[in-house]
Parts: sequence; C-alpha cells; structure tokens
Amino acid sequence: MNEQPVRPHSRAPGTKVGSPSTEAYTYILQCADGTLYVGWTTDLERRIHEHSLGRGAKYTRGRRPLRLVFWEEQASRTLAQQREQAIRRMSRSRKLQLIVSQKGGEEPH
Repeated sequence: MNEQPVRPHSRAPGTKVGSPSTEAYTYILQCADGTLYVGWTTDLERRIHEHSLGRGAKYTRGRRPLRLVFWEEQASRTLAQQREQAIRRMSRSRKLQLIVSQKGGEEPH
C-alpha cells in the first residue's frame, strides 16, 4: 500500500475533472489498513490532495497512505451527498463489487 494517491484524470493544471454538467463527485478511498472511506466533494483532485496531506477527514488522517479506488461524477451536490450515504450503507463486500465494476474487474489490494 505504498502507492501514491491516484489522480482521477491526467490534465493540464487548473482544468476541471469531468463534464460541464458535473458539479460534484462521490468517491471511495482505500486506507493503508485496508478500510474504505466514502466521501463527496466539488473538487476531487483538491480533496484527494487534502486527504493525502492529512488535512482531510479525521478518519483518514492516521490511515495513510490512501488510494483513490472509486469515483463517480454527480450533477449536483445533493446527488453526491445522497450517493455518499447510499454507498456508506452498503456492506464492505458490496462496496468492493462497486469498485471492481468501475475498474473492469480489478479488486483493490
């Protein structure tokens, strides 16, 4: 788990992730201890950077390094928050299935 945090896309500095209709993101981080953290943000790259520096959620501060293993674009903040809550309610095995479905069959380490 010594991998660096994964950026959602390669792009020029200052450009936004996602399509013009994307207002927010729902994401899952895998922590160094193997646990999964679910969150939402309006700026995915900035938020992942904050987590990696220990300035994100209290939960992730002592569980670095972190790895971005899943993210979805959402049309609004409200939808991102609702999706975050839905994912949080999922069992760990269901979250892993969600991650694998996005990655095309690659389960997180």
